[in-house]
Amino acid sequence: MIEPALIRKQRMSLCILLALITITVVIGTGLGYSSLSYDRLIPTLLGQGTFKEEFVLFSIRLPRIIITLLAGMALALSGAILQGITRNDLADPGIIGINSGAGVAIAVFFLFFPIKAGSFVYLLPLVAFVGALITAGVIYIFSYNRNEGLQPVKLVLVGVGFSMALSGAMIVLISSAERSKVDFIVKWLSGNIWGTDWPFILAILPWLVILVPFTLYKANRLNLLGLSEPTAIGVGVSIEKERIVLLLTAVALAAAAVSVTGGITFVGLMAPHIAKALVGPRNQLFIPVAILIGGWLLLLADTIGRNLVEPDGIPAGIIVALIGAPYFMYLLLKK
Repeated sequence: MIEPALIRKQRMSLCILLALITITVVIGTGLGYSSLSYDRLIPTLLGQGTFKEEFVLFSIRLPRIIITLLAGMALALSGAILQGITRNDLADPGIIGINSGAGVAIAVFFLFFPIKAGSFVYLLPLVAFVGALITAGVIYIFSYNRNEGLQPVKLVLVGVGFSMALSGAMIVLISSAERSKVDFIVKWLSGNIWGTDWPFILAILPWLVILVPFTLYKANRLNLLGLSEPTAIGVGVSIEKERIVLLLTAVALAAAAVSVTGGITFVGLMAPHIAKALVGPRNQLFIPVAILIGGWLLLLADTIGRNLVEPDGIPAGIIVALIGAPYFMYLLLKK
């Protein structure tokens, strides 16, 4: 039974976050290299704008904003799942190497396989998922002990090691590639939001539509996995089966996000922590809040980054890292 006070607190948090997202979206649509007057937003949305206004809004601003929002949500949910199944507050798809695995797979696919422009967008999340899945599986094997099960601290350490190794592999891959392809991969590595067209939204949206409800359905299982293993087994939870299913879910979410945004870290670390501080540790309560926080954090970082330096701005991944790295150190020292 969830206390009514906590439910009210969650609803209030969701309303505040929705308001923050709305404000950031409105500000973001008006700012940029080609500015759009705020008093022209509603007429342009209703089809009463000039050709320039409609082009800026519908072809440049809105696709990027929606992609960033969806990717931030996916990364936050992935981080929440990883922290739940590992019982480790430092788990994040970027920190433990899942994003790097997806990145190497995308680099190999982009550099060495013939790609048709029409199918490229929709294949990227699948390619990223395969790379992230292989990486997550290897990390899981190295972190698993037959007698003690999954060792959370070891998982983070192994993941950090794999992340560094895969970053080295990425450098080797791009060292002999064509200049144009190298530019794309470098942008991807820095966390530059590159998937800024409507097809990219169609590529990432189905993953969220399926996996967000599935995770909320599994929220009580995540609560039980957060307990000690004897307790979870005692109430009838098949620990390894649930962990593997939820790990696949986290990998799929992270892979779908980074396939269109590049290597973004720390969103999956910060969003669940902030959500737990607001509404408590029950997954049914904090996961919806974490999803909105993740979307807002990445959207805010991208809005700030792309308007700091014209015309290209600073990649959102760098802005998030400037906030997230000190937060990670704080958690590391605290835990």
